[in-house]
Amino acid sequence: MASPRVKKRSAAATSTKGLTKPGVVVIQSLLIGLFVIIELVFRQGVGVFTGVAIGVAVLGTIRFARQGTAYVAAATPPLAFAFVAFITILLQDGLRPSRVGVDFIASLASVAPYLLISVGYGWFNYFKSRR
Repeated sequence: MASPRVKKRSAAATSTKGLTKPGVVVIQSLLIGLFVIIELVFRQGVGVFTGVAIGVAVLGTIRFARQGTAYVAAATPPLAFAFVAFITILLQDGLRPSRVGVDFIASLASVAPYLLISVGYGWFNYFKSRR
């Protein structure tokens, strides 16, 4: 009696290309965090370079991520920026709440246009992909 032949798939055929949801979070957090830390250490405030890094992070992850990761690509940049900026400012200023608060609000305000445009495009892409 002959056994039925089973087709074996190669590993490359079963995996799909692109970043997974955790990959999107890691890439965006590292890219944004790197530029936030560099600008806060050397310039004592965030600005254009961090804003461009946020835009590149959103556009890059939309381009190179798998299907179904548009939500993560849109939701991660503001969270990653806020977390890294708060921790870095807290480490620089110490436990002085008024100083930390003012510096944190100032850093949010300085990248607000870049954050709004980038995340707006990310959410537009998410809602477009849901149709």
